[in-house]
Amino acid sequence: MRFGKKLRNSTYPKWKGQYMDYAKLKSLLRENEEEDSKWTETDESQFCDEILNVQLEKVAAFQQETFKSLEQRANACADKLKDLVPEDGNAKKGDITVARFKEIEGELDEIINETKELKKYSNINYTAFLKIVKKHDRKRGNNYKIRPMMMMTLSKRPFNTESGYSPLLNKLSIMYYAVRQQLDETEPAPEASASEAQSQIQNGERYTAYKFWVHPDNLLEVKTYILRRLPVLVYSEQSAKGLENQGDPTLNSLYFDNPEFSLYNQKVDRQVDASSLRIRWFGQFNSGPEFVIEKKMIHENGTSEERKFAIKEKYIQAFIRGEYRMEKAIAKMERQGQPEAKIQEFRETVTDIQKFIIEKELQPILRANYTRTAFQKPLDDKVRISIDTCLAFIREDAIDPDRPCRNPENWHRLDVDEGAMVYPFANINKGEISRFPYSILEVKVKEDVAKKHPQWVEDLMASHLVHKAPRFSKFVHGVASLFEDNVNNLPFWLSELETDIRKDPQAAFDEEEERKAKRRENEQVVGSLLGATPKASSSFRAAVSSPLGKSYMAERMAAEERAGKRSDFSGRSKSHTEDNIEEEGDEDDGEDSNIGAYGTMSSMFPSFSLSRYAQARRERNVVLPPGVTKPTQLIKDSGPLQVEPKVWLANERTFLKWQHICVLLGVLAVSLYNTAGQNRVAEIFGFIYLAIAIFAGVWGTVMHRVRRNMIVERSGKDFDNMIGPMVVSFALMMSLILNFYFQYHAAMERLNEPVHGNVTFIATTPQAVEMKVELL
Repeated sequence: MRFGKKLRNSTYPKWKGQYMDYAKLKSLLRENEEEDSKWTETDESQFCDEILNVQLEKVAAFQQETFKSLEQRANACADKLKDLVPEDGNAKKGDITVARFKEIEGELDEIINETKELKKYSNINYTAFLKIVKKHDRKRGNNYKIRPMMMMTLSKRPFNTESGYSPLLNKLSIMYYAVRQQLDETEPAPEASASEAQSQIQNGERYTAYKFWVHPDNLLEVKTYILRRLPVLVYSEQSAKGLENQGDPTLNSLYFDNPEFSLYNQKVDRQVDASSLRIRWFGQFNSGPEFVIEKKMIHENGTSEERKFAIKEKYIQAFIRGEYRMEKAIAKMERQGQPEAKIQEFRETVTDIQKFIIEKELQPILRANYTRTAFQKPLDDKVRISIDTCLAFIREDAIDPDRPCRNPENWHRLDVDEGAMVYPFANINKGEISRFPYSILEVKVKEDVAKKHPQWVEDLMASHLVHKAPRFSKFVHGVASLFEDNVNNLPFWLSELETDIRKDPQAAFDEEEERKAKRRENEQVVGSLLGATPKASSSFRAAVSSPLGKSYMAERMAAEERAGKRSDFSGRSKSHTEDNIEEEGDEDDGEDSNIGAYGTMSSMFPSFSLSRYAQARRERNVVLPPGVTKPTQLIKDSGPLQVEPKVWLANERTFLKWQHICVLLGVLAVSLYNTAGQNRVAEIFGFIYLAIAIFAGVWGTVMHRVRRNMIVERSGKDFDNMIGPMVVSFALMMSLILNFYFQYHAAMERLNEPVHGNVTFIATTPQAVEMKVELL
């Protein structure tokens, strides 16, 4: 279907005049005219003014106004519910007017429907803008290309973002739940959440998954942050034996769809039970890897489920055509005496996937090639993290019979696999490949502990190092980037690729604090609607600064503030027991107990603490999980020593600076001593400056040696040391003050001393008068 027709069919009658005028923009482009020479600067200015200043402003203003109106209506419904819901939550049916609740339910239905229509409105207009600027760049783009500018502009407009609709949809879902509880209705509330997390079922266990983009500048910092908490997952014994010579494994995912891209459209439109199908394998094709066919289904409640089985490469083409139904694998399982339930489950999975392929007329469409680094504790899958880098999407379709990218008789591209091509796939045509600019970070937390994520996971997900990408899909992005002419619906995150996803640490932290405050406010609303009071333990406390973007002075100021609060608190609560104090320290994650105020021993030496809590913690035997042993060598100490020259040169420069100070003070000391004569004060200060010069020279030499050893040992301690500079500065300051005092005192004594002697004035005038004045 052509996009113009799809836009007309997708129009919501109530908002008919508020959609982008796609036909008008096409007429301004004059598509029927082939000669680009007739396209002038005036035509270009007229087109850009119409699309940017008229159409885009119209759509954005209408979306914002409508969304604000829906929020006001939702708040009005919430106020009505607060008046109707009893405070104790246990009122009888007769105490509440059922008709009023039915009326509120009807209003919520209207708001929900209009919210869904507004989201569709945003999505279809977003796609329309991208489609029309692509037509412009292809037709009139010899001199002017406006797609990058349009992508940048759309990324700054909130009308097609997932985060913009999430608070409203969550609030509506809460009110639905409250209304139906009072009406004693058992049917579930309509799905209205657009959460940033997705629930997945893997191997019978349920996980909550979060997806993020990582900029290449932040990739190493993210990896090292995770490595301090989770070890790298080794995929096989073969990989473990060659760990020193092998890097992270390369994955290939071959996605299926039909020429109408029905699976893609289902995922973008979030239809019920939207499914995707892929063949996945590790490493190069010629190395004989294990091939796995996977089908992923997204259910109505937002959860996803995977069904998969392994298959040999020689049977894949026959399986896709329906000629092979895994009879040999089933017979092997029966010979091995495996349980009948397991065999039946395998048979059902095979039948379901093969039926899915045949009914949907699926064929290989897209390949995603990427390098995966996985992190997980052995025998502990509560937290699983993966980072996919070097992500490239390659066309594998045979939709165009005249110019197929893949031989229709084969299920994969032979030029890629037999040629053992690797990233960046320089030999593939430009229009057949799309390279993703960022890395993909996925965090999976088992749902039995999802309500209380580890603090370091929360800090990572809220930090400036990652960019939230909810509902990101490799399959959807690959199709949207390589088959844009074949689809009429594009994902909302495309425009974000044109922006810089790097963030200021403090700005990202403030944004996360604001989000937590809003979530706390929503929890209070839930409690008021359901007649319950939120627990005090769940109260929100704003943090002082970003855990991953702390500055030195911010930490010092925060430490002073906490120390002051503790000193004030201790004067009023000395009756508390030591156990209570330790519990309070645990609630603060141990940070307040280890960080002292400015100028204390713990502030000067952060790793050193004489508190009983710190001593007990150091002496405590840590119980490692099963399968985990204490390493004999840290990761940072493994491998050959590789230090950048600038590190050595920085240490040398610091040493030379200290020697420069030593020489200057030494020259000053010698000069004072030699010119002192009978001046006793000058001699003393000459010795004082000489002592300071000797200290500066010794300190510079010792610190140069100490820092060199720290570099060689790969120490994680701080390289700065304030003792030497403070001593030299204080000594020089005192010397100057004392020097000024003694010189001032001597000058005053000379002025106050009486003068004895004769002063003779001899006039040189012609009279040659000699005057003699005697002063007593």
